[in-house]
Amino acid sequence: MPDARSDATIIPRALYEEVAERLRQRIFSRELEPGSWIDELKIADELGISRTPLREALKVLAAEGLITMKVRRGAYVTEVSDKDLSDVYHLLSLLESDAVAVVAQRASEEQLQQLQALHAELEAAARDPERQRARFFELNERFHMAVLDIADNRWRDQMVSDLRKVMKLNRHNSLFKTGRLQESLQEHSALMKALLARNPELAAQRMREHFRNGLEAAI
Repeated sequence: MPDARSDATIIPRALYEEVAERLRQRIFSRELEPGSWIDELKIADELGISRTPLREALKVLAAEGLITMKVRRGAYVTEVSDKDLSDVYHLLSLLESDAVAVVAQRASEEQLQQLQALHAELEAAARDPERQRARFFELNERFHMAVLDIADNRWRDQMVSDLRKVMKLNRHNSLFKTGRLQESLQEHSALMKALLARNPELAAQRMREHFRNGLEAAI
């Protein structure tokens, strides 16, 4: 006979993780703006839940850096300063340039074709920027995640995942600046050429340039 206590621990865990993901998407979509106060009663009512799983979800988001807890004031969507962004981009540049160098050296032909296919989708989305900006953003992230997946270092993956969540607090604004989308595409094209040439030093350099230019557009 199954232990009733083990069943009881699974359901609330799944619930607060689902709540965390919903709030995460609201933050990334700017429905919840940086600096805005999290109205726990309102959100709990909207989601049809008690405040207990909501508060557990907020703890998860606080650990990710997306929520800031203020004593006696509650939870707020984190505001990212220029220094915060600079620090995040610096670390991402180090981690992802290292990953792309590994890919240039070790990726199979099939894996490089996978990256080429994603890049082709990026190019297609860039042809209609007014309608496809959100898709370009999604594909851009998928490309970077595919590079990390191929490089295959789970510790690096975890660090990048956490840093990218913070970066997303500002990321949409940087890509939507005039001309940045096309610049980002050109940087991806240069990166893809370095990968196909299997040149790890050049691939790492192109990735560093990509992050440097992204930071300049973000602040």
